[in-house]
Amino acid sequence: MDTIPLWAQITALVALLLLSGFFSIAETSMMALNRFRVRHLAKSGKRSARMALALLHKTDRFLSMVLIGNTLLNAATTTLVTALAIYYFGNDETVLSIATGIVAFLILVFSELTPKVVGAAYAEQIALPSSLIFSLLVRLFYPLIWFVNLFVTGILKLLRLRSTSEDQTTLSTDELRSLVLESAQFMPKKHRSILLNLFDLEQITVDDVMTPRAHIEALDITQDLEQLRAQLATCYHNKLLVYERDINQVKGLLHVRQVLALLDTDTLNKESLLAALSEPYYIPAGTAALAQLQNFQEKKLRLGLVVDEYGEVEGLVTLADIVEEVVGEFTSTMPAAAVRGLHWDEDGLALVEGQTSLRKLNRRLGLHFSLDGPKTLNGLLLEYLQDIPETGVSVKIAGCPIEIVQVHDRLIRVARLQRPRQTQAPGQ
Repeated sequence: MDTIPLWAQITALVALLLLSGFFSIAETSMMALNRFRVRHLAKSGKRSARMALALLHKTDRFLSMVLIGNTLLNAATTTLVTALAIYYFGNDETVLSIATGIVAFLILVFSELTPKVVGAAYAEQIALPSSLIFSLLVRLFYPLIWFVNLFVTGILKLLRLRSTSEDQTTLSTDELRSLVLESAQFMPKKHRSILLNLFDLEQITVDDVMTPRAHIEALDITQDLEQLRAQLATCYHNKLLVYERDINQVKGLLHVRQVLALLDTDTLNKESLLAALSEPYYIPAGTAALAQLQNFQEKKLRLGLVVDEYGEVEGLVTLADIVEEVVGEFTSTMPAAAVRGLHWDEDGLALVEGQTSLRKLNRRLGLHFSLDGPKTLNGLLLEYLQDIPETGVSVKIAGCPIEIVQVHDRLIRVARLQRPRQTQAPGQ
């Protein structure tokens, strides 16, 4: 100690604290790295990102290097402070206790807490440059790291614990959903909505998105020819379901454009209509919407009839119905009167048909009806009331007041909904 000046001793102490702090800040920043961003940077050709990934793939080696470095540096710091205390103040228990407290405080503040807080706050800015240094250190001290890990591996085997040094970061669907929801500052609202809807697509079936049979525009081939002509002339769909007397007696699908020329030349007849029909495509009820989307793609179809286990038609689903669940509704080709009830008026009221699907009501009116049971407003009301109600009966479901306006043939035909106070109009 006599030959070493005080300033050199203080400099050595500061250097030891800073080096220990470097190991601590590197450890915290590396563990706090966004693995997905680092993979992106590595694929973009960033060398430091590739090295950081390599260290994270072998976390046992990296952490061993950090702990070996920290342990040696902290031990050297303790030894140096103790030696200084004894040299300048004597070998006294009180002096040694004070020296121990001082070195613990210095290590805690300057080598542990402060570096780790900074490392967590600036993970990428610190971890990527430091990965270059640690890649070199891991190679230089590999024999020592291997020797230490030999004992660690033995203890883990003794405790029947499995060590996975490879980076196996995976995310569940719920975790991905949380990431999307928390990405408000990085992703446009529309993009977030599409991604969230895509997750939901795995949970819904064609029953949730189909047009119920009561709302299917279909052509009864047994009608008079003039009635057929009139319906074809006013039809606003490109394809029509053609049946005979009962909608379950499906004859086929009619491409309306194919018979427009016959309408113009007055040569349309039932035989020509039947000749223009194509085979219908049937979809079992309960088919997952995502699976059906893939089926449409493979079969190069855009429309199918949903049937139950008895072969009876329950509804009609199109490719657009499923796609709308992801990207939102397209501009409707239906007359304005057909969709007018799916908007709140100035008084916060909406006149809705009983066969309207609950999913559509939730989406268009911003409501929160449960989708686990009935699929339509009529079904929801009948299940809630456990009886066929009379006109004028009012109930409140999911915070939304509902008044029965019209009941006919054991079905609730029309209901009036009042906007809940906490619900804003979609798009606001």
